[in-house]
Amino acid sequence: MQAHRAGYETETHLVLIPSYNTGGKLLDTVADARRYWQTVWVVVDGSTDGSGEALAEFSRKSHGLRVFCRRRNGGKGAAVLDGLRAAAADGFTHALIMDADGQHPAPSIPEFIALSRQNPMAMILGVPIFDGSAPRLRVVGRRVSNAWAKLETLGAIGDSLFGFRVYPIASLKAVMESSRWMRRFDFDVEAAVRLSWRGVPAINHPAPVRYFSTEEGGVSHFRYWHDNLVLVAMHIRLMAAFFGRLPQFATRRVRSSRH
Repeated sequence: MQAHRAGYETETHLVLIPSYNTGGKLLDTVADARRYWQTVWVVVDGSTDGSGEALAEFSRKSHGLRVFCRRRNGGKGAAVLDGLRAAAADGFTHALIMDADGQHPAPSIPEFIALSRQNPMAMILGVPIFDGSAPRLRVVGRRVSNAWAKLETLGAIGDSLFGFRVYPIASLKAVMESSRWMRRFDFDVEAAVRLSWRGVPAINHPAPVRYFSTEEGGVSHFRYWHDNLVLVAMHIRLMAAFFGRLPQFATRRVRSSRH
């Protein structure tokens, strides 16, 4: 992974954006994010559309913007993990992760980071507020994954698929490095579930989401049948692990009731 960096101020929180072939939406998303937070890092995950090169050139003149270019596409989770490792090495403690396709709400960045600063041990999970642009099939389909995730975490997770979130870097990095999963489309769901199992509290907070049409420059790599099969296989694996953890959950609840 090659890094192109501009100067930036060391803070506790940064915005981390993984991107794969998002075209002009990547530049728009980064520009929007930087209106609300100065320190923005982008991991370009083996893109072939020239968006990584354009952003890397822009970053050389932009204080606070850092761009990593992965040579090969490894998936959203793999890109996030690269960014987490670099952020931890530079002393950051928390990362707000958002998608590069413009769907996530840049104006909500300060609000989510403020919640994280007030609750540094927690993960701040966005709960999407859909408007008329949301495809009905996507909205209805996500309810299945949400139902499984609520069961797996005893109701801790409000939405399992919405990727606008703030994570404690050390906790997320540890849970990802302890598993070979969470490297591709399964990242958002499994990361939240496994962090919950590790005792990381979840604060569910609403955030608007917008879907862009192709005419508006919208980009989607979601493959309905393939990716839903991936989610099903992941939840089967998580449920097997969940049943193995039931004695631990019961013990934790007994201890909580005694205090």
